[in-house]
Formats: sequence, C-alpha cells, structure tokens
Amino acid sequence: MIPLVPKTVVPKTAVSKTGFSNKVFSKTIVGEDAMVQLGEALGHSLLSCNSLGEVTTEKSIEVIPREAKSALVFFEGDLGAGKTTLCRGILQAFGHHGAVKSPTYTLVESYVLESDTGEVKAAQAHHFDLYRLGDPEELEFIGIRDYLEPGNFCLVEWPNRGDGILPAPDLRVAISVTATVAAEEHRLDEGEIKTVGRNVRIVAETERGEFFLSHLIEDQQIEGQGN
Repeated sequence: MIPLVPKTVVPKTAVSKTGFSNKVFSKTIVGEDAMVQLGEALGHSLLSCNSLGEVTTEKSIEVIPREAKSALVFFEGDLGAGKTTLCRGILQAFGHHGAVKSPTYTLVESYVLESDTGEVKAAQAHHFDLYRLGDPEELEFIGIRDYLEPGNFCLVEWPNRGDGILPAPDLRVAISVTATVAAEEHRLDEGEIKTVGRNVRIVAETERGEFFLSHLIEDQQIEGQGN
C-alpha cells in the first residue's frame, strides 16, 4: 500500500503562553507550484478581511479601508525550506507579476500594489529577510516602525533575528522539509519512490490572524471538495 500525500487541511487549536487559543492550519505540500498556490491562497485571505474581521465579498484590496490593509506574517524554516516561494505566491495574489527574490543583503524589498489598470493602491507589501541581521537594534535604523504602520503588509523571513524589536505577528508560518512516498503510475511493481515534501503549519497569534486563517481554512476546504 502506497501512502499518499495528504491534501486536506487540518484545523486545530493550540494554546499560547498567554493563554490565547490559537487557530492552526497544517498541510503537506509537494512541488514549488503547489507552494506558490498555497501562498496565493494565503495572500487572498490577507486581503479578504477588514479590521473588524468581517470577510468582504470581493477579494480585492480596493474595497478594504486603508487602515485595515495590514498584516504581519512571520516565516520560519531552514535554508531552502520554501519561505521565499510562499512569499512569492502571496505577492502574486496582491497583484505583483515580476520576480520575487529574498532580500538577504538589503533586508527589505518593498512592493507598491497596483490595480489591473495600473492605478496605485494605498497599501504596500514589504518583504523582509533578516538572516544577515547582525543585531535586532539595526531594525530601528531602517525605520521598522514605519513599515509596521497601517496600510502595510509585512512578510518577515527569519523573524527570530528581530526578537525584542518586532511585535507579535498576526500569523506565524513554520515550514519543515519532510519525506513523502509516492510511486510512478507505470512502475508500481518496481518499488516506492521517495519525494521531498514540505509541511506548512500556520498559527494565528492575534484575533485578527484568526480571521485570516479562518478564511484560508474555508478556502482550502472548498478547493479540496472540488478535487
């Protein structure tokens, strides 16, 4: 019997150190395209909820008040785990169509979000990679507080480098590499073939994050029913 890669979302709850009951999403991903697709789904979820947590009927950033266009998301995982790939999917959902590189040396890369007509939107997305950050205090020199103002989506890789300066995120994404087992359709009698998958675990750490994650879980359940 050949184990299959799980496609379903498993909503759970976990209790943080503060006693806050966190909503949890977990899914195993195989392939870069699938990781980008999950990032796009997460990006749409970030755009779908206003500051009160109400879900808009239209997945469009223009229909949300400026002060509600905000999210802080942490991405954790080893080198090569797929953090930047997931961020690329999020930025594509935001309307960015160009390349997305991890800003390892510049620390942050900013993206002005535009509509399909080219009109500049109020919100901006900022992609951070803190791997080479020497000291958390360096974040003050690059104006981290301005980036965290309402109207900004901040995606932070290696957030542990900014401990003590960065506030708690709305969502914490942990990616770990895992071995999955599959078999080629026409070679079942020749044994199993190992492939590399990635387990993506997303935890909501604020009430706002719970709204984002609830929308993502609902979206993934609908997608799973359609397959």
